[in-house]
Amino acid sequence: MNQHLAPIRHVAVLGAGAWGTALASVASRQTHCMLWARDAELALSIQQTHENTRYLPGTALPTKLTVTDQLATALDHVLSSPVPGLLILGVPLAGLRTLCGEVARLLGANYSQLAGLLWTCKGLEVDSGKLPHEIAQEALRSPGGQLDLATGVLSGPSFAKEVAQGLPVALTVASKQASLRQATIEVLHGGAMRVYASDDLMGVEVGGALKNVIAIACGISDGLGLGANARAALITRGLAEISRFGCALGGQAATFSGLTGLGDLVLTATGDLSRNRQVGLALGHGKNLTEILAGGLTAEGARCAMAVRLRAEALSLDMPITQAVCEVLFDGITPQHAVSRLLAREATVE
Repeated sequence: MNQHLAPIRHVAVLGAGAWGTALASVASRQTHCMLWARDAELALSIQQTHENTRYLPGTALPTKLTVTDQLATALDHVLSSPVPGLLILGVPLAGLRTLCGEVARLLGANYSQLAGLLWTCKGLEVDSGKLPHEIAQEALRSPGGQLDLATGVLSGPSFAKEVAQGLPVALTVASKQASLRQATIEVLHGGAMRVYASDDLMGVEVGGALKNVIAIACGISDGLGLGANARAALITRGLAEISRFGCALGGQAATFSGLTGLGDLVLTATGDLSRNRQVGLALGHGKNLTEILAGGLTAEGARCAMAVRLRAEALSLDMPITQAVCEVLFDGITPQHAVSRLLAREATVE
């Protein structure tokens, strides 16, 4: 007897960096997935070799994954889905506003044909201090001011290299629209990847942004050789800062003890693949930010730390670890002096 098969959802992942490529690899298991790379040479290389030698060297990609350097082609792929297709934006925060604008221009009135749009970037925009959902809402709005598209974020403790290798990982999809949460789970959940749902978009984004700043602090501590006790204290008190900031913006307290709060913080503050921790280690070893960036090491935490400090000041929030990281990054304070100032703070109730 022939069994009815449900139509397969089409997915487009926009951005062929390490994380975008890893997610496209996972999505291609149970969907028709297309990966968009802005660089035509990179797109051709991935399509021909089934490997992203630039960002995920040595990791084989599924042969069924298709790649294009034409954004319109990737959007057409999603719009041709027999059921509403899904867009995943796998670009860094610095590229989110521009890409959302390009997507809005090309989609026009076709938003209604999509299950929704997700982004994966973390941080606060340097100039505006805005979180990703605030940026996307601005850039995706129609001329009439309406946004008729389900949107959300995919976040959690994850290194792209391990995801691409098929190692176990748990992520959270956060959106106000239950239909988008369900579509994301349908596309990505299974095998070694677990996807949990949340409606706390603000809390999930704050956890993803601020854990990078705290991870820099932990790297500084490790670079100075301050020991495991100091690292544990920074993670714990850093989580308190993240929760304080997130709840002030309307996030749910429980979110910060979950995957996108404590989970992501522990991974980023201790993992050897963490770029934010690597920046902190370099600072602790005596390098300044200019030297670190010149060496090719970049991290979201360094870019968004100042924006976090400014937004916290506007909210009259006490953020001592964030303040110390900013002093080392931007104010010429040595790591040793910043640590001394933290240790000299008055005792308080936890």
